[in-house]
Amino acid sequence: MPQRLLVVIGVALALALTVGLAKWSAGDGVAQALRASFSGAPADWLARLAQDETQVACSRYRNAPPKAVADAIMAREKASIVYPAGGVLNGDWRRGEAIAKSGYGGRYTDVPARADNGGNCYACHQLDPRELSYGTLGPSLAGYGRQRVLAPADMAAIYERIYNPQAVIACTNMPRFGKNGFLTMEQIRDLVAYVTAPESPVNR
Repeated sequence: MPQRLLVVIGVALALALTVGLAKWSAGDGVAQALRASFSGAPADWLARLAQDETQVACSRYRNAPPKAVADAIMAREKASIVYPAGGVLNGDWRRGEAIAKSGYGGRYTDVPARADNGGNCYACHQLDPRELSYGTLGPSLAGYGRQRVLAPADMAAIYERIYNPQAVIACTNMPRFGKNGFLTMEQIRDLVAYVTAPESPVNR
């Protein structure tokens, strides 16, 4: 095959690939494919396919937004955080342990709900050092409370990070447990205790 023809074919393929990727990244057909995959789900689940302002921005910049966009995301998400009445951010670490270990909630098989949602924290973090099975997408939290002197501002920061981590790190992979109503404020308080309490297995 003549070299010139090979060059023409190569350029044509490159252009086709570039156009195809551009269309894919812009979302052409993706929304329809996702919606089709939820065809057997309850009608109210379709709302989960609609991105909010933060998700749209993170998708647009592939989780690496410029500083101005990141600052806007964090400010907007910070404003969504609701704190417990009385300002008590520390709950029961024993309940927190059960929440951290539970992956219940948000699946087809969890409708209708038969239990409280769990945080499924071990999917991304090491917590109790004795637990052999844990994910590494997030940092290890083993010994978190033992390694720090936690002032009230630090406890508030932990609560905020669990309630809405987008308020701390724009486009983070961590779910917005509180903002999305997946976990209650009481459950988030219990997770704060699980991570920080001296008697918690996390800190032994």
